[in-house]
Amino acid sequence: MPGDIQDEIIALQAQEARLRFDRFAHDDALHVGARIMDLAREREQTIACSVWLGQQLVFHGALAGTTADNHGWMLRKVNVVRRYDASSQLVRLRWRSVGIDAPTPALGLDPLEFTFSGGAVPIRIGATQVGVAVASGVSDEVEHALVTEVLEEHLAGHRVGV
Repeated sequence: MPGDIQDEIIALQAQEARLRFDRFAHDDALHVGARIMDLAREREQTIACSVWLGQQLVFHGALAGTTADNHGWMLRKVNVVRRYDASSQLVRLRWRSVGIDAPTPALGLDPLEFTFSGGAVPIRIGATQVGVAVASGVSDEVEHALVTEVLEEHLAGHRVGV
């Protein structure tokens, strides 16, 4: 199992190294958020999602079947991304690799403000984190995959001038 986690960590680090934009503005955040919702709807995934630029919530959507609790989970995941400058899935696996599954005051983390759950991904211009895209409502892996799929798609569109 430790080898598997290390392989996943390496893959997530490589993924994050690729997810770097030349620009990312409000229209990009709106497009990414809407695309996440469209894909989730097509796949019959019950999710909520948000896209932040800095401290500003630019997009928020929730499909039927989600609750206000999903919003709380998203905020806690966003706090992890902002604190560790890495996706919440990567942070979750890094902590799990040393036997820790949840934030605790001993780690300097209030579990009401942080969670080790996947689904939140930093948005970067170059190396600088400028925002976060996040989903909640299914599993850590599915949420992470959905958000990164849309960010990769959006990035590819910018490379070809779309």
